[in-house]
Amino acid sequence: MKGFKDFLMRGNLVEIAVGLIMATSFGAVVASFTSLLLAAIAKVIGANPNFDDFKPAGLPVGAFVTAVVAFLILAFVVYFFVVKPYTAMRARFVAAEEETTDESVELLREIRDSLRAGRA
Repeated sequence: MKGFKDFLMRGNLVEIAVGLIMATSFGAVVASFTSLLLAAIAKVIGANPNFDDFKPAGLPVGAFVTAVVAFLILAFVVYFFVVKPYTAMRARFVAAEEETTDESVELLREIRDSLRAGRA
C-alpha cells in the first residue's frame, strides 16, 4: 500500500495530471479558434470551407480533406502561439542561467582539462 501511495504522491503524476487538464482546455480554445478561422474563410470566399460532400470519382475524400485543413490550422496555431514563444522564452531564461556557472564547477572543468592534457 505504501508503494501505491508513493506513486500517487510523486510529483511527476501531479504534473502530468495538470498538463492533461491544461491540454484539454487548450484543445477547446484551439477548436473554437479553428471554427472562427474557417468561418472567416467562408466569409472571404463566399462558401463554406467544409469539404465533407466532396466525392471525386465516388470516393468519399471530403471528410479527410476537411480534417487535414483543420489539422493544418491547429498546427499553425500551436506552433506560432505556443512553441515559438515558449522556445524564445526558454532560450532567454536558460541562457541567463547557463551564463552564471558555479566557480567550483569551472575549477573542476579546468582540473579535468589539465588532467586530459597531461595524459596526452
